[in-house]
Amino acid sequence: KAFAKASEKSELKQVVYLGGLGDEHGVHSSHLTSRHRVGSILASSKVPVTEIRAAVIIGSGSASFEMLRSLVEVLPMMVVPRWVTRTRCQPVAISDVLNCLVAVLNRPDTLGQIFDIGGPNIVTYHQMMDIYSEVAGLSRRVIVPVPVLTPRLSSHWVNLVSPLPIRLAQSLIDSLTSDVVVGKNSITEILDLKTENLHDSIGRTV
Repeated sequence: KAFAKASEKSELKQVVYLGGLGDEHGVHSSHLTSRHRVGSILASSKVPVTEIRAAVIIGSGSASFEMLRSLVEVLPMMVVPRWVTRTRCQPVAISDVLNCLVAVLNRPDTLGQIFDIGGPNIVTYHQMMDIYSEVAGLSRRVIVPVPVLTPRLSSHWVNLVSPLPIRLAQSLIDSLTSDVVVGKNSITEILDLKTENLHDSIGRTV
C-alpha cells in the first residue's frame, strides 16, 4: 500500500509487477495468494499497472530454481512429497522474463492488464529434476515420492542442503503444490517473444 501511494505522489506513468503464476480463482498457498494480493493492491492505485505472472524462473538467483538445483546436485537419492511427481509447472528462462519486463514498458495495450509468461515445456517437478540431471551431466537421481511429507517437514530437508532460509523454503514448497501453467492471457499473444525451452534455459546455468 505504501508503494502504491508513493507511486501516485511521484506521478509514475506505469508500474510493472512480477507476480506468481496461478489461476486467480484457484485455491493456492498463502505465499502465492499474497503475491496475487500485492498485484491487486498495486492495481488499486491511480497509476496503471502491468502485472506479469511467472512460475519457476530458470536462472541464478531465482529462489525456486536455486532450491531445485541444490537438491539435485547434492542428493543422489531423495524422498519427496507425492505432489512432486504430479503437480504441473511451466518454467520460464530468466532471460525471457527480463525481455518481457522491458518490452511492456510504455505500451498502452499492456496497461491495467495481467499476463502470464511461461516456457514451451509443461513438466512435473520430478521431470524438471531429471532434466537438470541430464543437462548437468549428473547420474539420474533416485526420487521416492511418499504421501506423508508435509511442506513443513520438506522445508527442514531443503534447509540442510540449500542456502535458502527455512522460512523461505517452507513458503516456496507450500506454493509448489498447485498447478502453475499459462492460461488464456499469455504475454506472447501481444509480444513477439519466443520463449526458450527448458533444456536450453537450464543449460545456461550449469
